[in-house]
Amino acid sequence: MDNIILTDFLTLTAIALTAALILYFVSQKFKVDEDPRIAEIEAMLPQANCGACGRAGCHDFAVACTKCTTQGFAKLYCPVGGQKVMNKVAAYLGMEAAVKEDTVAVLRCNGSCQNAPAKIDYNGVQFCRIAHTISSGQSGCPDGCLRLGDCIKVCKFGALNLNPQTGLPQVDPDKCTSCGACVNICPRNLFEIRPKGQNNERVYVACRNRQKGAVARKNCSAACIGCMKCVKICPEIKIEDNLSYIPTDVNAAEFGAKLAETCPTGAIVHIQPKEKTHD
Repeated sequence: MDNIILTDFLTLTAIALTAALILYFVSQKFKVDEDPRIAEIEAMLPQANCGACGRAGCHDFAVACTKCTTQGFAKLYCPVGGQKVMNKVAAYLGMEAAVKEDTVAVLRCNGSCQNAPAKIDYNGVQFCRIAHTISSGQSGCPDGCLRLGDCIKVCKFGALNLNPQTGLPQVDPDKCTSCGACVNICPRNLFEIRPKGQNNERVYVACRNRQKGAVARKNCSAACIGCMKCVKICPEIKIEDNLSYIPTDVNAAEFGAKLAETCPTGAIVHIQPKEKTHD
């Protein structure tokens, strides 16, 4: 019996060694040598693997960097690493990175607990994507924030949190990397990536409701009513389907305060510029 066990053991060991040798030689014959620059570039990246760059992850982005021409490289950008990281990668490759303005996510909804009080008590599954398919939301606005925080759950950088007073998610511009996770997860397309602006000054319409004014305001006092007053101040503003939209290239320093002051419902949000600190 002992001889049989020993024979079986030696036979299995021999088979395993033979298979290992075969796999080794096959892998060596067909292996593809990877450009050593890929690992160097990947080490420079933030390792978020968020896909905000349009690639599968940081490794795929590094591969793309090594295969690009100078013109092609200018089209690549890592939102999480920002200009600093892209300049570092460009210097390593002997290329020049395109200069891009810093951006941040903004919530295009001002349907807070005060502006859009709850009309129903939603007791369903606590996910915006599911609630969107079965309910118009607690406030009744078919385009407003559902206040269930899917966006907060997917933010890898802690840039989103729920404001206990408004009931809405709020963005921390100092932590936001413009990765686009909130944009992709929101079933009502309430998030938008916009330029931070000079000294973080921005202006935008915090509303997505396309209902007519009277109907929209029944559910939210801060709904855009398409009154056209903003267009008279800045002709670049667009009105479509009862909803105004401020293009990203509108100068917030020039028009922001006036637009917010003139808006009769408060749908236009003007983020005041940060004061410069002196050492």
